[in-house]
Amino acid sequence: MELSEKIRSIQDFPKKGILFRDITPLLQDANYLKKAIGLLAAPYRNEKIDVVVSAEARGFILGGGVAYELGAGFVPVRKPGKLPYRVEKVSYELEYGEDTLEIHQDGVKKSDKVLVLDDLLATGGTAGAICKLVEELGGKIVGVCFLIELVSLKGRDRLKGYDVLSLIKYS
Repeated sequence: MELSEKIRSIQDFPKKGILFRDITPLLQDANYLKKAIGLLAAPYRNEKIDVVVSAEARGFILGGGVAYELGAGFVPVRKPGKLPYRVEKVSYELEYGEDTLEIHQDGVKKSDKVLVLDDLLATGGTAGAICKLVEELGGKIVGVCFLIELVSLKGRDRLKGYDVLSLIKYS
């Protein structure tokens, strides 16, 4: 049972020239979903993770499952204006422009052991921004993990100094 069997490749989505890696077939299959969550959680079982921090939207699905497996809390990171309480925010560079992410100010406490998790590592911009938010709140990042890594986009370069794990790699 290889997780990659349940990743669908869609050419020219969301725009021409992009090969989109669709994880919904994996999410729809209970056995594959359970395996993915177990494999993402396994390296951190003995780390006493306090919270798993993930970005919307697909990161929420995997992050919640991994948090449950680890007996940890789950902290969402969202686009501006989506969180109801006081937030910490960070802006980061995209290929063409800039984006902003927010986290509740009380989502991560000083010295919390944090696992940052997302579905996909591409350029590393989103994950790098999440790491910055966590550290600004005083959290200690134990690891940064992904279901999929697009190796050719060199996202790991933006995450130097962090322990990075990905389950499926595409060149």
